[in-house]
Amino acid sequence: MVNQDLDCVKSLQAKIGGMDCGGCAKTIEVGLQQLHGVTEASVNFATEKVRVSYDPQLISEAEILNRITALGYTVDVARVKILQVKIGGMDCGGCAKTIEVGVQQLAGVSEASVSFASERLQISYDPQLVNETTIYDWIKNLGYTVEESVEASSYHHTDCCDHDHEHHHHRRPVTRSSTYQNGDNVLNKPNQKSDPTSWKFWITNHRGQSVILAGIGVALGLLAQYLASPLWPAFYCLGIAVAGYPIARAGLFELRLRRADMNLLMTISVVGAVALGDWFEGALTVFLFSLGTTLQIFTFGRTRNAIRALMDLTPPTATVKRNGQEVTVPVKSVQVGETLTIRPGQRIPLDGVVVSGSSAIDQSPITGESIPEDKAPDDTVFAGTLNQTGFLEIKVTHTVDDTTVAKIIHLVEQAQESRAPTQQWVDKFAAIYTPIVIISAMVIALIPPLAFAQPFNVWFHRSLVLLVIACPCALVISTPVSIVSAIGAASRQGVLFKGGNALETAGRLTILAFDKTGTITQGQPVVQKIFDFGSGLVLPIAASLEQKSEHPLAKAIVAKAIEQKIELKTPINFAVLPGKGVQGSLGEQMYFVGNQRLFADQQISLSVQAEFLLSHIERMGLTPVLVGCDHGLLGVIALADGLRLEAKEAVRQFKNLGVKRLMMLTGDRSTVAMTIAQEVGITDFRAQLLPQDKLQVIQRLRQVGVVGMVGDGINDAPALAAADISFAVGGIDIALETADVVLVGNDLTKLGVAVDLSRRTVSIIRQNVIFSLVTKALFLWLGTFGFVGLAIAILADTGTSLLVTLNGMRLFRIDGHQKKINFSKK
Repeated sequence: MVNQDLDCVKSLQAKIGGMDCGGCAKTIEVGLQQLHGVTEASVNFATEKVRVSYDPQLISEAEILNRITALGYTVDVARVKILQVKIGGMDCGGCAKTIEVGVQQLAGVSEASVSFASERLQISYDPQLVNETTIYDWIKNLGYTVEESVEASSYHHTDCCDHDHEHHHHRRPVTRSSTYQNGDNVLNKPNQKSDPTSWKFWITNHRGQSVILAGIGVALGLLAQYLASPLWPAFYCLGIAVAGYPIARAGLFELRLRRADMNLLMTISVVGAVALGDWFEGALTVFLFSLGTTLQIFTFGRTRNAIRALMDLTPPTATVKRNGQEVTVPVKSVQVGETLTIRPGQRIPLDGVVVSGSSAIDQSPITGESIPEDKAPDDTVFAGTLNQTGFLEIKVTHTVDDTTVAKIIHLVEQAQESRAPTQQWVDKFAAIYTPIVIISAMVIALIPPLAFAQPFNVWFHRSLVLLVIACPCALVISTPVSIVSAIGAASRQGVLFKGGNALETAGRLTILAFDKTGTITQGQPVVQKIFDFGSGLVLPIAASLEQKSEHPLAKAIVAKAIEQKIELKTPINFAVLPGKGVQGSLGEQMYFVGNQRLFADQQISLSVQAEFLLSHIERMGLTPVLVGCDHGLLGVIALADGLRLEAKEAVRQFKNLGVKRLMMLTGDRSTVAMTIAQEVGITDFRAQLLPQDKLQVIQRLRQVGVVGMVGDGINDAPALAAADISFAVGGIDIALETADVVLVGNDLTKLGVAVDLSRRTVSIIRQNVIFSLVTKALFLWLGTFGFVGLAIAILADTGTSLLVTLNGMRLFRIDGHQKKINFSKK
């Protein structure tokens, strides 16, 4: 994406008055998100606070405040800035907690949150009390590196500053000279050294090098000890010093913060082992711990590559037609309304509409659909998709800051940073568990020798083993690795979860309600049946007249004629009769196309059979369009909102997934609702509902189960907001504002993929949590009674962390295409 400066997006925090319920909060959120220049808006009803991120070049603070007051609420502004940076050097979730606690000790910092999954720190601070340089220095003093968060999507960080506009996709460490003072953010191309998923990482990065050197030290120490060489302690000491220095350094910072993480506990254990003369055990402990944490970073890095892959989709330059010539310019400089030229094999740099040409476009990175989609004039195309066959000219509809892929990246980043309910429980448990085990270790070290005259060395050694087991690394990492992997897998299939909470809730779904129009149906009329009374000209006559009308029913009739390759004639004396239909002459004959009122006005009588047919058509939930002339009725065209082709399959999937209750909600007539429901296989439906009625239905359903709502986010926004989990199909702009899960490709069968993936995720999280707890309990018992030593304890701890990481990463390899997921009834 584009190179950005963190100061380019401004943040506004305010206290809102006048909110009565959660619906008020949602009203303010949606109202603010509709403003051009607002990149993010969130309202918390419980705390009565709103947080808005916006581009000051596009919108002012006053305009934002005016929108809130115009909605009928009061506002009290708080001056707070938000800073986002990438953090390097974190080994586990405990490191993230250390940074959070450390930064929050700074005067002027009101809030800090660190995501180990995305390696990102977000800080809210008062610029009058603390500046960015102080925050950066504080983080570095805690033992971590600070890197600029330039990989955040353009949609999230708008570059309004005077910096280099070249496109880069990777980060480099921030240095005081290059970033704090000069603002020079030119990034280097990614290299194997900085990529933790490359094998070269092990020989070019200091972390990999320290693991190798520590291993050599342990091996040489063992050999020297076997050969009775007096140098064996020196080799062990080398291994401990090389791999143990960063651990000890981080542990000391933990001590300053009055916290105990794995680094501090490991440092105490190794020092204790050396004090007891167990050089080999101390060196092996350091080596195994360093190897385990490095392997964890190596494996976890693969899941983080999902966002990097999305960022690499958008080309850095675009070919634009300016002054009659094609020029290649940075994509950042292209404005809405300009025309791009795209040749076969090129990626489309910006969202737009095809103005000329036709081609097959590979949209799989955005929608997850493997089959290329044919595009012609007036069709929409997305940035990052691949033009395969033809030459296209595209009119730009969104700048680089506002493309669909940029919004997807922003959503995925936010989702991966969110904390699922299980993770919140694990964090609370870990906060209690670690101090209890540390106290237990102290009791084991002191009570037996002092009270029962037991050997001090034996019980002190056992207490060191308990200290190694005390840090719940595997437990803490068990949930985020699963969440990140699942969200990454879903994004590849065109399913976007808005966070871990949505991911877990979808897996517990028991009731699912569908909105009809635009969800189960296409949201536009389609010709269902043609009743011709013998002329054989009903469709040609109707389409010839309707081709001059803009009415949706007219467009459907014309589309049917084009589908049947009927040659249309040009009518004369054409007239539109509002609320009735159209009339026009073809040759010498005047024809009428419209409703019964039009025929009544023209005094064209309808036979008893015709009246019966019209009543039958309306009972079927169809809309009749009459076609006739002065001599009488020639026929009737029956139209209805067309059913989505995949709607039946989507309903079947949910039945096979065991969702207990499926329901359809619609504002349409009961006859129409019954016809559509029966056609897709839904037996429970509610008709003639206003938006507030849909809301009440969802609220009643929540009393008996976990309720999901599927809609297009337009007239069903209140019901979507009220559901436990909401799914949106349709335009991504609306869907992002209203739903917990967004189907980018508008394919209803992706709903089944989303729920199936959610259930797998919940299952794997449970497996990881249970395995972590059982392993900890087992080794606590074994360590207390002396059955395991330090090396085995650290092997068990790091081994458990690696196993839960690999188990969670299984979700990342899931392919969401229907042919690869078995939805058949078990």
